[in-house]
Amino acid sequence: MSLDAVLKIGGSLNRGDCLEALCDEVRRLGESFHLMVVPGGGVFADEVRKAYKRFKLSGTAAHCMALSAMDQYGYVLNHLIAGSLLTPDLTTACRAAESGKVSILLPSTSVLQHSDLPHSWRVTSDTIAAWVAHRADCRRLILLKDVDGLLSAAPTNKEAELVTELTVAQLAVRSGGVDEYLSHFLATVRLETWVVNGLRPERLAELLEEDYTTGTRIWRS
Repeated sequence: MSLDAVLKIGGSLNRGDCLEALCDEVRRLGESFHLMVVPGGGVFADEVRKAYKRFKLSGTAAHCMALSAMDQYGYVLNHLIAGSLLTPDLTTACRAAESGKVSILLPSTSVLQHSDLPHSWRVTSDTIAAWVAHRADCRRLILLKDVDGLLSAAPTNKEAELVTELTVAQLAVRSGGVDEYLSHFLATVRLETWVVNGLRPERLAELLEEDYTTGTRIWRS
């Protein structure tokens, strides 16, 4: 038995009124699929960015604080996903998900103790979620954001279109939509990554149940 997916629930999703609906769908899907949630940073990470600029913090200090911000958002998600298990231990999170309980990983302890990810704003919750999925031996990462996926141009461009598929190499020469380091990390692991609109919870269900949905699939060629 193994995980069906690691879900990163983006911090941007807590700025609207749809987070509760997404979390309820994650709870429902957790009855049929083995799911682990990695929280984004959201408004908690925004405060870290402000402190980083104001106090001219080191990259390492900001990295540690941003991981703590993800932990804080994890407590919010634990409250909203009924019956979920909140834990800082990756092994425990895997076992809980495999036993039929949605697990929410507080990532700071595992990342600080075991990863060699750069201490930089190039690394955000996107790459951290990918690192967690790799460590958990999960082959699918779903990044739930407040957009339909990665676009062919800036969102302000009326001609921007959804890019449905990208190789990791193609992702590396793009900017925006995901953090700067994600393509570098994905080039070193075997991981199918999706960017999906978390404001449309039915798309998460469609991907898990039918293996495809509206969004952007990123794969290593």
